[in-house]
Amino acid sequence: MWTLARHPKQRRLLPLKTIVAICVCATFTASSCGTKPSPSESASTVSETPAPSSPPPAPPEASPDRRPVIVTFGDSLTQGVAGKSYPADLQDLLDQRGYHYRVDNQGVSGDTTTDGLARIDNVIAVHPALVVLEFGGNDGLRGVPVQSSKANLDEMIARLKSARLRIVLAGITLPPNYGPEYVQPFTAMFPELAKKYNLPLMPFLLVHVYRGPNLMQPDGIHPNGNGNKIVAEDVFNMIRPFLKK
Repeated sequence: MWTLARHPKQRRLLPLKTIVAICVCATFTASSCGTKPSPSESASTVSETPAPSSPPPAPPEASPDRRPVIVTFGDSLTQGVAGKSYPADLQDLLDQRGYHYRVDNQGVSGDTTTDGLARIDNVIAVHPALVVLEFGGNDGLRGVPVQSSKANLDEMIARLKSARLRIVLAGITLPPNYGPEYVQPFTAMFPELAKKYNLPLMPFLLVHVYRGPNLMQPDGIHPNGNGNKIVAEDVFNMIRPFLKK
């Protein structure tokens, strides 16, 4: 009989289950653990990542306007009804001629002297260097008794004077068709109040424009843009002695 002898250097084989387990472990280790990147590779990756953009700087806050204030206080003749108002033209004149004031237009179309008196605290709150006071036209057009209009203007002036504010009074008149018995006392109340309180007076705000058709609106009551430039010049010449450069 033939007998097979074991070769002296032949090694014992591992069981199949052990071999499979070793292969699975090696595969898992290679895929999940991987190779740790070197410091230089990490730095390169970080440097290539764009930095988040910073928000744009906030715009600087506008500095407060500390110029002394001139309040133009009145009705539609002050507010303006078309084109630039006379207060806007007055601001241009002040700027052009080196007077550092800010004009605050507190005109309201349709206001009567009663409405003006109701708004007087708005003027005082501004602490203006000067007030150009213009009211009465709407009272006259509505036939408000002159004594009532005069009393309201008197109270407005008294309140402004109590606040130690300088006032320039701008008067107004009415068309002759309203009758002399109404127009004359109406027109006279402005110089009477100016005398009582020792105020500078413009007897008629529209004195240089009301006769010019090319300077007035079609309604014949309000100046147009060209007319308001002339009114602004008249007001400027009136208040210039009280201004400082």
